[in-house]
Amino acid sequence: MVSKPKILLVEDDVDLGNVLKQYMDYSGYDVEICRDGREGLNAIKAKPYNLCILDVMMPLMDGFTLAQKIRALRKDIPFVFLTAKSMKPDRLRGLEMGADDYICKPFEADELLLRIKNILRRSGNVIDESIHIGSYECCFDELALRRKGKMKRLTVREADLIKLLYENKNRVVKRSDILKRLWGDDDYFLGRSLDVFVSRLRKFFHDDESVNIETVRGVGFILRIM
Repeated sequence: MVSKPKILLVEDDVDLGNVLKQYMDYSGYDVEICRDGREGLNAIKAKPYNLCILDVMMPLMDGFTLAQKIRALRKDIPFVFLTAKSMKPDRLRGLEMGADDYICKPFEADELLLRIKNILRRSGNVIDESIHIGSYECCFDELALRRKGKMKRLTVREADLIKLLYENKNRVVKRSDILKRLWGDDDYFLGRSLDVFVSRLRKFFHDDESVNIETVRGVGFILRIM
């Protein structure tokens, strides 16, 4: 079994930090969260990580200072700055320090996940992952679905839904479990969104009769692979 990539998230905003950690955990990463720069530095000294995500404005030690100290300890580890600042000088400073990316708040969690995947793949910290579903090949590292030389691009959430259904193929996956894992909640409007995503996946797989996504009314969905 391939171990999950380990990510250090250093973010002093408790609510944002918890949401991001939950989202990344559900997406297959092993995430540890620290609330200030000093705590983050101690974590780096204690454990190996594949990637660091650093808020810039933090108590005790800001993200720029923390990044410099991380670089002194581990020159190979990629890191991303996460901040509300959008001033061009701040972005340039972060990139000049060797940051692999610089993301300004507010942002979509899917965008962060895609950037994480790209950085880890470039740095050699992630093994390419693909599965075969009937006559289709789903490449999670590329967010692509292939069949007979044709390719369909997937969104991060479409890929996550395919992966979840595949991991439980030929078994019912409850709607509430899907919603909590992919969206972190299971309210009515997210439930409607889930139905839209399932409809999209059915269209993706419609050319292969051996693949079917069944609805179990009032319960959830089953990915049937004959």
